[in-house]
Amino acid sequence: MIYLDYAATTPMSDRAIEVYTKVARSYFANSQSLHDEGTSAAKLLEIARQTIATEINGDPSGVYFTSGGTESNVLTINGLVRKHKSGHLITGKAEHSSIINTFQQLEREGFDVTYLGYDDKGQIQIDELMKEIRDDTILVSIAHGNSEIGTLQPVEAIGSELSRRGILFHTDAVQTFGKVQIDVKNLNLTALSVSSHKLHGPKGVGACYIDPSESWQATLPGTVHEKGFRPGTVDVPGIFAFTAAVEEAATNVDANHAHCNELREGLLNELSGRDVVIEGGRCGLAHIVAIRLKGIEGQYVMNELNQKGIAVSTGSACSIGQQSPSKTLKAMGRTDDEARELVRISFGKHTTKEEIVKTSEVMKGILSRFTGTTRILSNE
Repeated sequence: MIYLDYAATTPMSDRAIEVYTKVARSYFANSQSLHDEGTSAAKLLEIARQTIATEINGDPSGVYFTSGGTESNVLTINGLVRKHKSGHLITGKAEHSSIINTFQQLEREGFDVTYLGYDDKGQIQIDELMKEIRDDTILVSIAHGNSEIGTLQPVEAIGSELSRRGILFHTDAVQTFGKVQIDVKNLNLTALSVSSHKLHGPKGVGACYIDPSESWQATLPGTVHEKGFRPGTVDVPGIFAFTAAVEEAATNVDANHAHCNELREGLLNELSGRDVVIEGGRCGLAHIVAIRLKGIEGQYVMNELNQKGIAVSTGSACSIGQQSPSKTLKAMGRTDDEARELVRISFGKHTTKEEIVKTSEVMKGILSRFTGTTRILSNE
């Protein structure tokens, strides 16, 4: 199988597996236990907290470990917003479902929410964002990198504007952490969310960062773990394996970026043509390529590639055999038909040039079979 769905998840690295195994054997105690074994586990947890903080130039006291990016998003946004009884919030139309669902729940509870669209490249326009700012705006949440098309948002410029206005700023950095440099201070971030399994760590582990100068409200009162931020016994082996993956990513970030960028350029050069649309342009995350084969549903392309032993994604959820339109492309003004054409190809450090060549050949074969024929979209 040629695996080209790294934006969905990545295989655990040998180093992360080795660390997990060693820690699980030797530091299995509950980090909240008061005996020596618990104290040893707690000390290891603090080392991991320091590692994450170092990678984002943050304060270790602001790092909270979670079960992944989704929980980090939900707990962070709720923690920062619910200390207010009402107010105005801003996010993007194509944020991760955990963020959209959280904001919709807050709307039902009386908060006002503005959902921003995107320009033709999938970026938030700062001028449009600033127009939506109100006197009662509490928080803005904009993902650092789009998971469907890989577009990087102007987080630094947004953070600068929001900081001057005293507005809280959260970013979902799940797709960017370990792949681009992140400095919470330079970006003027109040909070960010990251996940382990996107950078060769274990699933079920993540973290969020909240500026220690900013207060938050516990989701479940009486919680003792993670300073009351999250209930449940902390997964010390998983967290330490996560930090091992983070250290690997940090050490190889430039080499991995160069590798993915070379693969990306090779794929785009192979698939250039009038029947192929590259969404988001060439100035986004190096490991994500969003492609539309004109007139051909992304679900069909994905299935054809799968039959050839190539795993890719449509970038959007499917139900009852019908692909939903990409929410990112819809937010960019694409039609439903165009949004259903999306195919997301994402690669990583294990991807080879030969795999990219084979994938492009299969996709060109699909195009040649349907050039000039009826559109094969599910609603036609």
